[in-house]
Parts: sequence; structure tokens; C-alpha cells
Amino acid sequence: MEMTTFSNFNFTLSSKNTRNTSRINSKIYTNLDSCLVIPPPTSSKPRAIIKFIGGAFIGAIPQLTYGYLIELLAKEGFIVVVVPYNVTFDHSQAAKQVYESFHTCLNTILTSGLPQFNLSPAQLGDLPLFSVGHSNGALLQVLTGSLFSEKLPKANAVIAYNNRPATEAVPYFEQLGPAVSQMMPVVEANPILSLARIAQGDAWKMMLDTVGSVLQESEQEVLNSLTKFVDQLPLVFNEVTQGVSEFKPTPSENRDCFKISYNVKHTLLVKFNSDTIDETNILEETLTPRVNSFGGTVEKVELSGNHITPCIQEPRWQVGKLYTPADAVAQRLKSLSVSDTRILARTISDWFKRFED
Repeated sequence: MEMTTFSNFNFTLSSKNTRNTSRINSKIYTNLDSCLVIPPPTSSKPRAIIKFIGGAFIGAIPQLTYGYLIELLAKEGFIVVVVPYNVTFDHSQAAKQVYESFHTCLNTILTSGLPQFNLSPAQLGDLPLFSVGHSNGALLQVLTGSLFSEKLPKANAVIAYNNRPATEAVPYFEQLGPAVSQMMPVVEANPILSLARIAQGDAWKMMLDTVGSVLQESEQEVLNSLTKFVDQLPLVFNEVTQGVSEFKPTPSENRDCFKISYNVKHTLLVKFNSDTIDETNILEETLTPRVNSFGGTVEKVELSGNHITPCIQEPRWQVGKLYTPADAVAQRLKSLSVSDTRILARTISDWFKRFED
């Protein structure tokens, strides 16, 4: 089986529609259907279930890119269900994929419980459902709340929302089509891409079994992550070569949809004071009249940090023999970043408490 690292968790990832559990250094996880499920560290009844959606590209490998934030939320008492997804210019398609993947996993949890965590269906059936999304995941989160009217979370925590047109989100996008058309044969033949694809097959698994003692765990982690990340590139490139020139729906179409169809009763909008691509204020103006019309609430909070604050990982200090002033500055900066992530997790946790009854 493949091994990777999730912050302080070690994960054994299994194939889709299977369930695998592992316990390493007292940390537990499970890979259920196409989602990752992380329980609270104690066996007591969880507070709620959180659906977690990460940003574009990095959302496909959330165990590496959001590991620390997810761990913090689990420690707050939540079951966190992380929904990986592939990047596409068709945001409505991605939102539907996330919705279906999550509810397939959730149905399994509610029907069978999580016996590997000593959690029965009776303990989980009445738990409130919340959602957390970051960046492109925040967009998919709001879009899901507008495309569907059933099985929606009681509350959304929308982090660093962004929905710019393709020409702004991807610099020089208009010139990319012809260039990508010429690049595709090179990309498809690239040995790195071939290696990543082979990594998914039995041949690579057999090789890992053979040379596992030679490869360091960190190297296996890189290969596993490379597989999931690189496999998205041809999919996006193909859309560009087929003439895709804008996201679907367009940003203006999304805003129009949200104004008349957004159905989540309580929404927390989180923005960071150093995020230059954030569009939370626009989203607040869009959602507030709609949510007020059915007696809901939209609240906004500004925290210290930037667009990648949710992706900050817990540092593991590796200082040289001499502790220099540069080491001290670096350690201080990393500590501040980690502190921002901790405050983010606590802010979300405290806000969700209001809707747990």
C-alpha cells in the first residue's frame, strides 16, 4: 500500500470505494470511498461533521496541503471529511462532483458508523453538518449551496473566497491556448508524467514492495503527491486546447445564481488582512440580501494572515550546529504563520458552536 504523511498523521491510502484504517503514533485516519476521514483524537461523541474542500490543484492532495488545519479541527472535536477533487474550468461540474463524493461517503458513515474509531451509527446520526472551504473550494462550497436545496450544511465557513475571470486568475490566459496546443505532445510524453501515472498501477506498487527499504518515507510521499498533482495538468491543458476561454459558470453568472438560489442558512466569511486576491467583500454583498430573505445570517471576520494561511504546516525545526540570528528570524516568522492557522481553526470552531444544538 502507498504511504504518505498528513501533518503528524501517517496515512495508508487505499483505492476508491474501499476502507482502510491505520494507527501510527496514536494517530488515526481512514480512507473511505474517495474521501479522507479524520476523527477527533478521543473516542467520545464528536461535536459535528465537517465537509472540507481545499483550493484548486492543492485540493487534490489535502492531506499534504491542509494537514495542519485539518488536524486542528479534528482536535476541536469534529469528524473532518476531506473531499479531494480535480481541477476543471467547469466549476458547476466540480461542485456536483464534490457534492456526490461527499454524500456517498457520508451515507456510508451514517449507515455503518465508523467502527474503527468505536463510533456507532447511533452516535453519528444526529450530528450537525458543517462545511469549510478555502479559495476555489470556497467557491465550490457556495456554488453547491446554490445548485442544491437538500442535504446542505447548517453552516458554511467560507475562507478567502475568490472567483476572478480566467483572464485575471490565469495571467496571459488568452495566449495560452495556442501555446498549450503545441506543448501537449511534450507534456504527454514527459517522463515525469509517465512516472506519476505508473505510480498508480500495480507495477509501481510492486516496485515499492521491492525497494521500500531503500526509499525514504519522504520520497514515497513526494511520489504519491506527484501522481495526484501531475495527473490534473493534462486535464486542464486539454480544456484549454479545446477552446475554453472562461470559467463555467462565469463569475457574473455565479453572482446572479447566488443572489436568488443560495440556501445555506448561516455563513461565516473569513478574509485575511494580507490577501491581495480575496473577494470576500463582493461575496458578502451578494449573499446578504438572499440570506436575510429567509431569516439566515451572514457574518464576516478579518484575521491576520494571507491567502495560503490555511495551508501552513506545523514546522519541524532543523537548526544547524550554530543557532544564528537568521535561524531566530526564520523561526519567529514560521511561528507567527502557525499562530495564524491556529487562530483560524479556533475561530471556525467557536463560530460553529452556535449551531450545534
